Amino acid sequence: ILNILKQFAEPIRVLVTGAAGQIAYSLLYSIAKGDVFGKDQPIILVLLDITPMLPVLDGVVMELQDCALPLLREVIPTDKVEVGFKDLDAAILVGSMPRKEGMERKDLLNANVAIFKTQGEALEKYAKKTVKVLVVGNPANTNCLIASKSAPSIPKENFSCLTRLDHNRARSQVAMRVGVPSDSVKNVIIWGNHSSTQYPDVHHAIVNHHGKEMSGFDAVNDESWLKGDFITTVQQRGAAVIKARKLSSAMSAAKAICDHMRDIWFGTPDGEWVSMGVYSTGNSYGVPNDLMYSFPVMIKNKTWKVVDGLSINDFSRGKMDATAAELVDERDTALTFLGA
Repeated sequence: ILNILKQFAEPIRVLVTGAAGQIAYSLLYSIAKGDVFGKDQPIILVLLDITPMLPVLDGVVMELQDCALPLLREVIPTDKVEVGFKDLDAAILVGSMPRKEGMERKDLLNANVAIFKTQGEALEKYAKKTVKVLVVGNPANTNCLIASKSAPSIPKENFSCLTRLDHNRARSQVAMRVGVPSDSVKNVIIWGNHSSTQYPDVHHAIVNHHGKEMSGFDAVNDESWLKGDFITTVQQRGAAVIKARKLSSAMSAAKAICDHMRDIWFGTPDGEWVSMGVYSTGNSYGVPNDLMYSFPVMIKNKTWKVVDGLSINDFSRGKMDATAAELVDERDTALTFLGA
């Protein structure tokens, strides 16, 4: 039956930008194989990168062809936005300007505002209005906000940025500490910016400890670790991987992208939430409006909803406010470049 469905199902168009880069190299196989959008969903993969990367992109196309994947109907490599953004069902914006040595944060913001303004305008002009857009390229939250502001006719709810990698890191750290598999830990939260000010929060986490459900704090039984080294480990994990590998975390980033998009497509399990950078508008946590801020969300019918009303203690409040302040600062700087 699956094979019959596959033959007749309409393919969806999925764009990956920065497609010649190393995150994409770890990501494309999983998408093309059906791990993200479903085992019976044919896919047209659109691969966008800058002109100098086109020869590399040709090699990636060859490899995708050589995987002989039944769901992969077509691969379109391009350096043109009018080709890349046409009729999209999903856009995964991985490509961004990386921080170079000696570069000030505002220079990095300026360069990325230009990129994500162009891509937002291209989404507005060429993509379906139902497109789901995931921004991965850093600074992801602010890049996501700029893209959404540049595509006013696409609902703000259709834009999200990746904090699932941080979420997975937090989940895994707790699981290793307790000595259980990572799927025995649920409902950790990443609040705020995908930066070193993010706040990994275990106050509402639940751990299945050898068949018994208990709170994250009770299972770990080490408050000083949870309020200290645990937080800094998650916050600085990306830098630790770069230091060790001399390259950024691509395998784990690609896995997190797959998790994030699969949850948008198919929803979150009952009673579980995940972390995503989404548009802040009227929440119970006092987070300023008009930011892309990472919240706990539940997803149903491709629509996310912030999990409101969780109790927040003073420790958490301070950390949530600090990361919000950084995002407000980034946004205001970015908007001056946008000419808003």
